[in-house]
Parts: sequence; C-alpha cells; structure tokens
Amino acid sequence: MVRKRYQEAKTGFLLLKSIDADKYLRKIGLGREDHHFWKQVGKALLCTYTLFGVAWLYNETSPLGWWTLKPRPKEERELAHLYERREFPYPGDAEAMKEFIAKGGMIGTTIGPKGIIETDKDSFNYQKEMQNKKFEQEAMKLWLRMRNEVISELQEKRYDVD
Repeated sequence: MVRKRYQEAKTGFLLLKSIDADKYLRKIGLGREDHHFWKQVGKALLCTYTLFGVAWLYNETSPLGWWTLKPRPKEERELAHLYERREFPYPGDAEAMKEFIAKGGMIGTTIGPKGIIETDKDSFNYQKEMQNKKFEQEAMKLWLRMRNEVISELQEKRYDVD
C-alpha cells in the first residue's frame, strides 16, 4: 500500500519565508552576485547625469557671457572682432551711471559694429538678415549663370550680344 504525503499549506509568515526570492532575482540578473555590477551602473548614471546637469546649468548661467556652449553661426564668428565689449558701471555709482546713460548705454540696446547702438537688432533678426543675404547671393549667382548660358548660346548662333 502506498502512502500519500500531504504537504502542509503555508500561509502568512511561513509562506513568505519559504519563497526563495534570490532564485527568481538571479534569473533576471538581479541576484546577489550582480549587486556590484548594478552599483557601478548606478554610479555611472549618476555621474553622467550630474555632468550633463552642470553643463546645462553653466550654459544657461555662464559668467562668461561671450563663452557659452551654444554654437554660433560662421558669419557671427567672422564678424565677432567688429563688436566691442561694453563695460557697465556699478549701479551704486551715480556719476558713472550718468556718464553711461549720456553715452547712450541704455538697458535693452544692442551694441553693433564699432560701438554703434542699434535698438532693433537681436539674434533672431540677425539670423534672418544673414539668411536673406545668403538667399540674395544664391539668387544672383543663379541669375548670372543663366544669363551667361543664354549669352553663350546666342553667340554660338552668331548673334551680336553686348
């Protein structure tokens, strides 16, 4: 005769103690032997995000207004020597402030080439102006090329073109 063994039903705290969580965690790569690896990954992510955060913060609040991480267009870099750096007076110095305002240094103005004050210029308008300039140059090149082709065709057909 064969005896049947019945397993006791575990409930509550006994059930929790009987579950081998490490066995399941090991199957998905989170076992005890993987702790060092995940610790290193966490440190690497923390350092990476910290560096990105510092770079972003520095780019937004750079004490060097002329050196941020934002790229500048080629035209702006070529014309940078034309722009002078303006020294602003200390706000408490009344005499220097009067002199500064007398020279035309007001809040909201842009200093253009050779120190000329331009109130309607900003970076967006500057970019748009440069794009329009490039467009005009390309249109002029295309027009000249087409004109020269027509002239050469007419000269081939023995027409006198001045």
